[in-house]
Amino acid sequence: MTGIRTNAAAELLGVSPNTLRSWERRFGYPKPRRTQGGHRQYDIAELEALRRALLETHNISSAIELARQRGEGPSSPNRLLDAFDHFDEAAADRVMEESLAVRSVERSVEEVLLPALELAEGREGREAERELAMRWASGWLYACRRVVPPASRPQGVLVFDSSRRLDLDALHVQALELGLRRAGFRTLLLAFDLPPERVVRPVRALDPTAFVFCGGEATLDVVGRLVYTVRQVGSAAPVFEYREAMPVTGDHGIPSLGSTPVEAVERLKAYVDSGRIEQVVVMGESEHSSGSRFSLGERNSA
Repeated sequence: MTGIRTNAAAELLGVSPNTLRSWERRFGYPKPRRTQGGHRQYDIAELEALRRALLETHNISSAIELARQRGEGPSSPNRLLDAFDHFDEAAADRVMEESLAVRSVERSVEEVLLPALELAEGREGREAERELAMRWASGWLYACRRVVPPASRPQGVLVFDSSRRLDLDALHVQALELGLRRAGFRTLLLAFDLPPERVVRPVRALDPTAFVFCGGEATLDVVGRLVYTVRQVGSAAPVFEYREAMPVTGDHGIPSLGSTPVEAVERLKAYVDSGRIEQVVVMGESEHSSGSRFSLGERNSA
C-alpha cells in the first residue's frame, strides 16, 4: 500500500506536521504505520478520504467521522461512491485499479463496483451523480469485456436483457455477460424486445447450450414469444433466469441462476460440467400469446 512521510502528508492536507500528529494522538486518525527506522508512513488513500471530508465539513472531528464511514480501505464501495459524488472519474479508475491488485475482476465487480452503484441508487438530489456512476460503470465493464481472451468452452450462452438503459439491473446484466465470457463461454447479449424473426439468425449462429433471461422488465407475452421462437428454430437449449427476471408469479419451473454474477456463472458451469444441463428441458408447450402457458424445469433424473 502506498505511503508518504509526515511532511508530505501534512502538505497534502494543508496543515502543519504538528497538527497532523495531534490528530493522531487525539482521534487515532489518520493512523500511520511505522517504518523500521521508526518514521511515520501515512496511507495515501486514508489521507485522500480525510482531505475530501475536510473540504465538505470544515471540521476535523466531523471530517474524521465521515472519512471512516466511507471506508479506510484502498478499494471500498464507499470510496468509489465518493469518487462518483465528486464527479472524479480518475479517482474511480484508481479505486478499481487498487481493487484489481488484491481481487479478481469478478470479485472487484461484485464486492466494490455493484455495491457502490447500489449505494448511488435512489438518493434525492443526487441524480447527476447516479447517472455518472452508471455511465462510468457501464464503460468500465465494457472495457473489461474487450480484453477477455477468446472462448475456451464449446458451449454458447444467449442472454436476453429486458432491463432499462442505465439502471442497476442493466449493470448486473453487463456484469453477468462479462463473467460468462471470462469463464470461457461463447456469449451473446441481445435485447428482450427484438422481433422474433430477428432472433432466428443469432440462435442458429450461436447454437446456444443455454438461454438466460435477465432484467425483470419483460412481459409474459414477450417471454412466451421468445420461447416459442427458439423452439421453432429447433433449439432444445434450456432457459434460466437471473435475478428473478421472469414476469411469472408462483412456481414457474424455470431454474434460477441466482442474484449475483459470480453465483450465476458458477451455477451455470456446474450445470454444464456435471451434465445436468441436459436434464433441464421444456416440459410443456409455449404459445406466442398473452395467455401463453409454458413450463420449463429440471427433469427428475430418477
